[in-house]
Amino acid sequence: MGKALDRLKKSVSMKPQRRSVELPDGSEFEFYMTPLTLAERTRAQKQAKSDDATDFALQLLVTKARDESNRPLFTVGELAELRNELPASVVEALMLQLIGEVEQEEEEEVTSKSTED
Repeated sequence: MGKALDRLKKSVSMKPQRRSVELPDGSEFEFYMTPLTLAERTRAQKQAKSDDATDFALQLLVTKARDESNRPLFTVGELAELRNELPASVVEALMLQLIGEVEQEEEEEVTSKSTED
């Protein structure tokens, strides 16, 4: 393995990070997720079977949301229920926690590129 790749890998933590969303009843829903890799993003896009951002985000939610013991919180079989039986605001809040990380990473890349110029 090259020195550059070693340096990159040592600079990041791939450990699960806690995320939480406040639910309509005032309680907190917490889950854990590891940073999203390019392979996971590609797999979620393929599993979504469309360019629809909601399908992509739901696939990420099923793939990435874990409990504190690293067990999946959702299954592929629950996608229809997530889509049809909960208010959009609740599911979107969960998805934003996942996608927010992706957007934050992309912003950091842009920021670091602009400061290098």
